[in-house]
Amino acid sequence: MFKVLDEVQKLERAGRKLLHFELGEPDFSTPENISRAGCDAIVNGMTHYTSSHGLFEFRQTAREATAYSRHFTPDIEQILVTPGANSIIYYCVKCIVDPGDDVLVPNPGFSSYFSAISACGANAVSVKLRPEKNLVMLPEDVEAAITPRTKLLIINTPGNPTGTVIPEKILREIYAVAEKHDIYVLSDEIYARLIFTRDRFFSPSMLDHCRERVIVANGFSKAFAMTGWRLGVAIGPEHVIEKMALLNETIVSCVPTFIQCAGIEAIKGDQKQIRAMCAEYQRRAFLLADELDKLPGISCRRPDGAIYVFPDIRGTGMSSEEFTSFALQEAGVAVLPGTSFGKYGAGFVRFSCVNNVESILQAVSNIKAALKKRSNNESC
Repeated sequence: MFKVLDEVQKLERAGRKLLHFELGEPDFSTPENISRAGCDAIVNGMTHYTSSHGLFEFRQTAREATAYSRHFTPDIEQILVTPGANSIIYYCVKCIVDPGDDVLVPNPGFSSYFSAISACGANAVSVKLRPEKNLVMLPEDVEAAITPRTKLLIINTPGNPTGTVIPEKILREIYAVAEKHDIYVLSDEIYARLIFTRDRFFSPSMLDHCRERVIVANGFSKAFAMTGWRLGVAIGPEHVIEKMALLNETIVSCVPTFIQCAGIEAIKGDQKQIRAMCAEYQRRAFLLADELDKLPGISCRRPDGAIYVFPDIRGTGMSSEEFTSFALQEAGVAVLPGTSFGKYGAGFVRFSCVNNVESILQAVSNIKAALKKRSNNESC
């Protein structure tokens, strides 16, 4: 991933104008009411330490939001406020898994899963997401990957990089497998507010209310356009959350109180702009997927959610890395190779839908022209 970013920055320093589809960084500004709430909190003196678990008022707001979206109300002790959702992945692995233990991860999957597992001295065991099954994690593949040292399963729905939502029936079956083998489940739900299908949102936390084995990782970066604020929420069994809170306290003390005040406004405040951003992501994602699907050698399904499309480029005759370099050098379009997300991402690339419609159409047009030129050169 960073190899691509280095190449992008080098080209831009040389004066090349590029279209950016490589990073999952929303192009929207944080809604004004949320920013104002954070600023007001600073003015009103909310600049002191608070509990390493998080501001009580913020955790109470998270309880209410969970009751509304997931139909259960966790105890206040089950909630931990963190500096972004990424830290939850590390905290969870560190507090559950011993060195040498196995953690099941979706592959292709978010690269931080693999990094956190490696940093903790554990083994990442891949659960292959199969293209012929629309890149949905399947319970039989989860069970086949379990070993005597498996302690944790990570799931992600809607998924990065795939944009896939795991159906409720399959999530129930995956939970049953985890229960049978007595393993924990980290459910990464950072894109839970960005679902494009008509299916209702379902979380495995709705099966055990985060009291036995499910830990939910959520955050404000994507849906609320708050990437720089670094605000995340973990909900899980009290004994796990207590350990994670001690780790949080050791590393960062606590999340700044004024940031948590902004988070309260994000959840409780006017949702009009939030819904508008989600609708725009869907419009962009469907447009990008449909236009890419028209190109020779490329197959692309519409994502179920999140902010990415994950086209299959095997028909172009290029590998993921070759296509990434080709798109950058010949079309001026920066994307990420599927192999940035694990070996089973080979043959795919990821486009992030954080660019406007005009840029999307221009990027597809550039790639189309570059593919045509490449085909003509090969014919000669």
